[in-house]
Amino acid sequence: MRFHQAVTFLPVEQGLALARAADDQGYAGVYLSDHMFFPRERTSRYTYSTRDDGAPGFGDHWDPDTHWPDPIAFICSLASVTTNLHFTTGVYIAPARDLVTVAKQVGTAAVLTGGRLNLGVGVGWSKEEFDATGQDFATRGRRLDDMIPALRALWAGGWVEYHGAHYDVPSMRMEPSPTAPVPIYGGGHSAPAFRRAATLCDGWIAAGAYKEEEASGYLRHLDEARRRAGRRHEPFAIFLSLWERPDIDLYRRFEEEHGVTDFLCAPGLTARVDASDPPEKQLQARLDASARFADEIVQKAD
Repeated sequence: MRFHQAVTFLPVEQGLALARAADDQGYAGVYLSDHMFFPRERTSRYTYSTRDDGAPGFGDHWDPDTHWPDPIAFICSLASVTTNLHFTTGVYIAPARDLVTVAKQVGTAAVLTGGRLNLGVGVGWSKEEFDATGQDFATRGRRLDDMIPALRALWAGGWVEYHGAHYDVPSMRMEPSPTAPVPIYGGGHSAPAFRRAATLCDGWIAAGAYKEEEASGYLRHLDEARRRAGRRHEPFAIFLSLWERPDIDLYRRFEEEHGVTDFLCAPGLTARVDASDPPEKQLQARLDASARFADEIVQKAD
Protein backbone atom coordinates (compact mmCIF):
# COMPACT_ATOMS: atom_id res chain seq x y z
CA MET A 1 0.00 0.00 0.00
CA ARG A 2 1.48 3.29 -1.14
CA PHE A 3 0.32 6.91 -0.80
CA HIS A 4 0.80 9.67 -3.37
CA GLN A 5 0.20 13.30 -2.56
CA ALA A 6 -1.60 15.42 -5.16
CA VAL A 7 -0.28 18.89 -5.83
CA THR A 8 -2.95 19.81 -8.38
CA PHE A 9 -4.51 23.28 -7.91
CA LEU A 10 -1.71 24.40 -5.56
CA PRO A 11 0.61 27.34 -6.29
CA VAL A 12 3.41 25.98 -8.44
CA GLU A 13 6.08 27.84 -6.47
CA GLN A 14 5.23 25.73 -3.40
CA GLY A 15 5.80 22.47 -5.23
CA LEU A 16 9.49 22.02 -4.41
CA ALA A 17 9.01 22.45 -0.67
CA LEU A 18 5.99 20.13 -0.63
CA ALA A 19 7.84 17.45 -2.61
CA ARG A 20 10.90 17.61 -0.37
CA ALA A 21 8.68 17.24 2.68
CA ALA A 22 6.74 14.34 1.15
CA ASP A 23 10.02 12.61 0.31
CA ASP A 24 11.13 12.86 3.95
CA GLN A 25 7.72 11.91 5.35
CA GLY A 26 7.50 8.53 3.63
CA TYR A 27 5.06 9.21 0.81
CA ALA A 28 5.61 7.01 -2.24
CA GLY A 29 5.03 9.74 -4.74
CA VAL A 30 3.51 12.95 -5.98
CA TYR A 31 0.52 13.10 -8.30
CA LEU A 32 0.04 15.81 -10.95
CA SER A 33 -2.84 16.64 -13.28
CA ASP A 34 -2.79 18.24 -16.71
CA HIS A 35 -4.45 21.15 -18.47
CA MET A 36 -2.85 23.56 -20.90
CA PHE A 37 -4.97 26.65 -20.34
CA PHE A 38 -8.30 28.00 -19.10
CA PRO A 39 -10.34 29.18 -22.12
CA ARG A 40 -12.15 32.48 -21.83
CA GLU A 41 -15.00 31.02 -23.86
CA ARG A 42 -15.90 27.38 -23.21
CA THR A 43 -18.44 25.17 -24.93
CA SER A 44 -17.04 21.84 -23.69
CA ARG A 45 -18.72 20.25 -20.70
CA TYR A 46 -16.44 18.93 -17.97
CA THR A 47 -17.01 15.18 -17.87
CA TYR A 48 -17.58 15.04 -14.11
CA SER A 49 -19.27 18.42 -13.63
CA THR A 50 -22.18 18.66 -11.22
CA ARG A 51 -23.05 22.16 -12.39
CA ASP A 52 -25.87 23.06 -14.75
CA ASP A 53 -23.52 24.83 -17.16
CA GLY A 54 -21.03 21.94 -17.22
CA ALA A 55 -18.23 24.11 -15.88
CA PRO A 56 -15.19 22.42 -14.34
CA GLY A 57 -14.64 22.83 -10.66
CA PHE A 58 -13.39 21.42 -7.42
CA GLY A 59 -14.73 23.53 -4.60
CA ASP A 60 -13.22 26.95 -5.13
CA HIS A 61 -9.89 25.58 -6.35
CA TRP A 62 -10.46 25.67 -10.12
CA ASP A 63 -10.73 29.10 -11.73
CA PRO A 64 -8.83 31.10 -14.38
CA ASP A 65 -6.08 31.89 -11.87
CA THR A 66 -5.43 28.23 -10.97
CA HIS A 67 -1.90 27.08 -11.79
CA TRP A 68 -1.64 24.31 -14.38
CA PRO A 69 2.11 23.82 -14.90
CA ASP A 70 3.17 21.47 -17.66
CA PRO A 71 3.33 18.20 -15.71
CA ILE A 72 6.38 16.77 -17.49
CA ALA A 73 8.44 19.92 -16.92
CA PHE A 74 7.19 20.12 -13.32
CA ILE A 75 8.13 16.49 -12.67
CA CYS A 76 11.71 17.11 -13.79
CA SER A 77 11.94 20.03 -11.38
CA LEU A 78 10.48 18.05 -8.47
CA ALA A 79 12.74 15.08 -9.17
CA SER A 80 15.81 17.29 -8.92
CA VAL A 81 15.16 17.96 -5.20
CA THR A 82 13.93 14.49 -4.16
CA THR A 83 15.39 11.00 -3.96
CA ASN A 84 12.66 8.41 -3.50
CA LEU A 85 9.41 9.90 -4.74
CA HIS A 86 7.80 8.58 -7.92
CA PHE A 87 5.81 10.99 -10.06
CA THR A 88 2.49 10.06 -11.66
CA THR A 89 0.43 12.08 -14.11
CA GLY A 90 -3.26 11.76 -13.40
CA VAL A 91 -3.95 12.19 -16.12
CA TYR A 92 -1.82 13.47 -18.99
CA ILE A 93 -3.99 14.32 -22.00
CA ALA A 94 -1.65 12.62 -24.45
CA PRO A 95 -3.90 12.75 -27.57
CA ALA A 96 -4.03 16.55 -27.31
CA ARG A 97 -0.37 16.44 -28.38
CA ASP A 98 1.36 14.86 -31.33
CA LEU A 99 2.91 11.43 -30.77
CA VAL A 100 6.57 12.30 -31.37
CA THR A 101 6.47 15.28 -28.98
CA VAL A 102 4.93 13.15 -26.24
CA ALA A 103 7.49 10.38 -26.81
CA LYS A 104 10.38 12.85 -26.70
CA GLN A 105 9.29 14.80 -23.62
CA VAL A 106 8.20 11.84 -21.53
CA GLY A 107 11.16 9.69 -22.57
CA THR A 108 13.60 12.44 -21.63
CA ALA A 109 11.83 12.99 -18.30
CA ALA A 110 12.04 9.27 -17.56
CA VAL A 111 15.81 9.50 -17.97
CA LEU A 112 16.19 12.70 -15.94
CA THR A 113 14.10 11.33 -13.06
CA GLY A 114 16.07 8.09 -12.93
CA GLY A 115 13.02 6.04 -13.88
CA ARG A 116 10.72 7.65 -11.30
CA LEU A 117 8.03 8.65 -13.81
CA ASN A 118 4.65 6.93 -14.26
CA LEU A 119 2.59 8.11 -17.21
CA GLY A 120 -1.12 8.16 -16.46
CA VAL A 121 -3.04 8.96 -19.65
CA GLY A 122 -6.59 9.90 -20.54
CA VAL A 123 -8.64 11.24 -23.44
CA GLY A 124 -9.53 14.62 -21.95
CA TRP A 125 -12.75 16.58 -22.25
CA SER A 126 -11.81 20.12 -23.34
CA LYS A 127 -12.24 20.45 -27.10
CA GLU A 128 -10.73 23.92 -26.81
CA GLU A 129 -7.33 22.39 -25.94
CA PHE A 130 -7.42 20.02 -28.90
CA ASP A 131 -8.41 22.82 -31.26
CA ALA A 132 -5.52 24.96 -30.01
CA THR A 133 -2.97 22.19 -30.62
CA GLY A 134 -4.39 21.08 -33.95
CA GLN A 135 -5.34 17.58 -32.76
CA ASP A 136 -8.63 15.93 -33.67
CA PHE A 137 -10.99 15.84 -30.70
CA ALA A 138 -13.42 13.32 -32.21
CA THR A 139 -10.79 10.58 -32.61
CA ARG A 140 -8.97 11.13 -29.35
CA GLY A 141 -9.93 7.77 -27.82
CA ARG A 142 -8.94 5.72 -30.85
CA ARG A 143 -5.72 7.69 -31.20
CA LEU A 144 -4.84 7.11 -27.54
CA ASP A 145 -5.34 3.37 -28.08
CA ASP A 146 -2.80 3.56 -30.90
CA MET A 147 -0.50 5.98 -29.07
CA ILE A 148 0.13 3.67 -26.11
CA PRO A 149 1.87 0.89 -28.09
CA ALA A 150 3.50 3.55 -30.27
CA LEU A 151 5.10 5.19 -27.23
CA ARG A 152 6.45 1.85 -26.04
CA ALA A 153 7.98 1.26 -29.47
CA LEU A 154 9.57 4.70 -29.66
CA TRP A 155 11.09 4.37 -26.17
CA ALA A 156 12.80 1.06 -26.98
CA GLY A 157 16.15 2.68 -27.81
CA GLY A 158 18.25 2.42 -30.95
CA TRP A 159 16.58 2.56 -34.33
CA VAL A 160 12.84 2.51 -33.77
CA GLU A 161 9.69 2.77 -35.88
CA TYR A 162 5.95 2.27 -35.54
CA HIS A 163 3.16 1.56 -37.99
CA GLY A 164 -0.37 1.63 -36.59
CA ALA A 165 -3.93 2.62 -37.39
CA HIS A 166 -3.42 6.33 -36.62
CA TYR A 167 0.36 6.79 -36.37
CA ASP A 168 3.01 5.88 -38.91
CA VAL A 169 6.56 6.63 -37.77
CA PRO A 170 9.49 5.80 -40.05
CA SER A 171 12.76 4.47 -38.67
CA MET A 172 14.45 6.99 -36.38
CA ARG A 173 16.71 7.37 -33.34
CA MET A 174 15.26 9.14 -30.32
CA GLU A 175 17.89 9.47 -27.61
CA PRO A 176 18.21 9.49 -24.71
CA SER A 177 15.81 6.59 -24.33
CA PRO A 178 14.50 5.25 -21.02
CA THR A 179 16.65 2.52 -19.51
CA ALA A 180 13.53 0.71 -18.22
CA PRO A 181 9.93 0.59 -19.45
CA VAL A 182 7.85 3.61 -18.49
CA PRO A 183 4.68 2.40 -16.70
CA ILE A 184 1.54 3.59 -18.49
CA TYR A 185 -1.71 3.79 -16.53
CA GLY A 186 -5.14 4.34 -18.07
CA GLY A 187 -7.41 6.90 -16.42
CA GLY A 188 -11.18 7.20 -16.33
CA HIS A 189 -14.18 5.12 -15.31
CA SER A 190 -16.12 4.83 -18.55
CA ALA A 191 -16.42 1.45 -20.27
CA PRO A 192 -13.83 2.41 -22.94
CA ALA A 193 -11.46 3.63 -20.20
CA PHE A 194 -11.71 0.33 -18.30
CA ARG A 195 -11.18 -1.59 -21.54
CA ARG A 196 -8.13 0.53 -22.42
CA ALA A 197 -6.55 0.12 -18.99
CA ALA A 198 -7.21 -3.63 -18.91
CA THR A 199 -5.92 -4.38 -22.40
CA LEU A 200 -3.19 -1.81 -23.08
CA CYS A 201 -1.91 -0.44 -19.78
CA ASP A 202 0.10 -1.41 -16.71
CA GLY A 203 -2.55 -0.10 -14.35
CA TRP A 204 -5.59 2.12 -13.80
CA ILE A 205 -6.08 5.56 -12.25
CA ALA A 206 -9.35 6.74 -10.74
CA ALA A 207 -11.14 9.68 -12.32
CA GLY A 208 -11.58 11.89 -9.27
CA ALA A 209 -12.40 10.91 -5.70
CA TYR A 210 -15.18 8.43 -4.94
CA LYS A 211 -17.36 7.55 -2.00
CA GLU A 212 -16.71 4.05 -0.66
CA GLU A 213 -19.66 2.32 -2.33
CA GLU A 214 -19.07 4.09 -5.65
CA ALA A 215 -15.40 3.13 -5.61
CA SER A 216 -16.24 -0.53 -4.98
CA GLY A 217 -18.60 -0.52 -7.97
CA TYR A 218 -16.01 0.93 -10.32
CA LEU A 219 -13.37 -1.51 -9.11
CA ARG A 220 -15.70 -4.41 -9.86
CA HIS A 221 -16.09 -3.07 -13.42
CA LEU A 222 -12.31 -2.84 -13.70
CA ASP A 223 -11.91 -6.39 -12.45
CA GLU A 224 -14.39 -7.63 -15.05
CA ALA A 225 -12.53 -5.77 -17.80
CA ARG A 226 -9.29 -7.42 -16.69
CA ARG A 227 -11.00 -10.80 -16.64
CA ARG A 228 -12.20 -10.33 -20.23
CA ALA A 229 -8.68 -9.30 -21.22
CA GLY A 230 -7.23 -12.41 -19.55
CA ARG A 231 -5.08 -10.28 -17.24
CA ARG A 232 -6.58 -10.74 -13.78
CA HIS A 233 -3.49 -12.51 -12.47
CA GLU A 234 -0.88 -10.20 -14.01
CA PRO A 235 0.81 -7.41 -12.02
CA PHE A 236 -1.46 -4.37 -12.29
CA ALA A 237 -1.34 -1.05 -10.41
CA ILE A 238 -4.59 0.46 -9.16
CA PHE A 239 -4.55 4.12 -8.08
CA LEU A 240 -7.63 5.11 -6.07
CA SER A 241 -8.80 8.32 -4.42
CA LEU A 242 -11.51 8.02 -1.77
CA TRP A 243 -13.84 10.86 -0.79
CA GLU A 244 -13.93 9.63 2.78
CA ARG A 245 -12.35 10.60 6.07
CA PRO A 246 -8.78 9.20 6.08
CA ASP A 247 -8.89 5.78 7.73
CA ILE A 248 -6.07 3.22 7.57
CA ASP A 249 -8.53 0.35 8.08
CA LEU A 250 -10.60 1.53 5.13
CA TYR A 251 -7.49 1.68 2.95
CA ARG A 252 -6.45 -1.80 4.06
CA ARG A 253 -9.88 -3.14 3.19
CA PHE A 254 -9.68 -1.76 -0.35
CA GLU A 255 -6.20 -3.21 -0.67
CA GLU A 256 -7.34 -6.66 0.45
CA GLU A 257 -10.73 -6.82 -1.28
CA HIS A 258 -10.02 -5.00 -4.53
CA GLY A 259 -6.25 -5.15 -5.00
CA VAL A 260 -5.72 -1.39 -4.70
CA THR A 261 -1.97 -0.77 -4.70
CA ASP A 262 -1.80 3.02 -4.47
CA PHE A 263 -3.94 5.67 -2.79
CA LEU A 264 -4.14 9.31 -3.80
CA CYS A 265 -4.41 11.93 -1.07
CA ALA A 266 -4.40 15.71 -0.93
CA PRO A 267 -3.50 17.01 2.54
CA GLY A 268 -1.97 20.12 1.04
CA LEU A 269 -5.14 20.93 -0.85
CA THR A 270 -7.51 20.31 2.06
CA ALA A 271 -5.35 22.15 4.62
CA ARG A 272 -6.96 25.10 6.38
CA VAL A 273 -5.50 27.99 4.40
CA ASP A 274 -6.73 31.56 4.42
CA ALA A 275 -6.32 33.22 1.03
CA SER A 276 -5.44 36.47 2.81
CA ASP A 277 -2.47 34.88 4.58
CA PRO A 278 1.04 35.53 3.21
CA PRO A 279 2.41 32.77 0.96
CA GLU A 280 4.88 31.51 3.58
CA LYS A 281 2.05 31.00 6.10
CA GLN A 282 -0.07 29.17 3.52
CA LEU A 283 2.86 26.91 2.66
CA GLN A 284 3.50 26.11 6.32
CA ALA A 285 -0.16 25.12 6.77
CA ARG A 286 0.17 22.72 3.86
CA LEU A 287 3.43 21.29 5.17
CA ASP A 288 1.84 20.74 8.57
CA ALA A 289 -1.15 18.98 6.98
CA SER A 290 1.21 16.75 4.98
CA ALA A 291 3.08 15.83 8.16
CA ARG A 292 -0.14 14.98 10.02
CA PHE A 293 -1.38 12.71 7.25
CA ALA A 294 2.01 11.01 7.15
CA ASP A 295 1.97 10.41 10.91
CA GLU A 296 -1.66 9.23 11.06
CA ILE A 297 -1.84 7.20 7.83
CA VAL A 298 1.33 6.78 5.77
CA GLN A 299 3.53 5.48 8.59
CA LYS A 300 0.86 2.98 9.63
CA ALA A 301 0.82 1.49 6.15
CA ASP A 302 4.37 0.16 6.45
